[in-house]
Amino acid sequence: MESKIWLIRHGETAWSRTGQHTGRTDIPLTDQGRVIAARLASALAGHSFAHVLSSPLQRARATCELAGLGGAVKLRDSLMEWDYGDFEGKTTPEIRATHPSWSLWRDGAPGGESVEAMGRRVDGVVEELRTLEGDVAVFAHGHLLRVLAARWLGLPVDAGRLLALGTASISKLGYERTERVLHLWNSDAHLAAP
Repeated sequence: MESKIWLIRHGETAWSRTGQHTGRTDIPLTDQGRVIAARLASALAGHSFAHVLSSPLQRARATCELAGLGGAVKLRDSLMEWDYGDFEGKTTPEIRATHPSWSLWRDGAPGGESVEAMGRRVDGVVEELRTLEGDVAVFAHGHLLRVLAARWLGLPVDAGRLLALGTASISKLGYERTERVLHLWNSDAHLAAP
């Protein structure tokens, strides 16, 4: 059986709930975010991961811990969310009030990361993942994981705009023979109340 990369987005934060761009601001999960993140444990139970990687930001680390994989985690700065620079903490409507045609996927973030810089950073993550044997759990952030999936598939960074991703969702990347493929995207069946 080919190894799979499980992409797990962190649970809800106050800013993810309100649609604010949360890049490097290190905010915690909400109480509801902790409850939902804990439900990941049953979805991951019984599965053996050869590697567990996480963004060092507390919302991703806490999700990893609540999912029961905190004891094996290795932190990676390369898994931090897109640096939104001047747009940190702002919603898209707020940004578009002064920059009407702005698109993160085309324009990047002024004072933060460009599309090209994000692509280079995520390409490094893809290369690391390709060297690892066995299944890998990756705990990170919405835009980062969307870019990671696009780059895994050999698509440009802006293809991530087509891959909506909810909080505490599970997605899987892997191989079909020698082709890198998407096996599962944005699954949230585990989030239903027990």
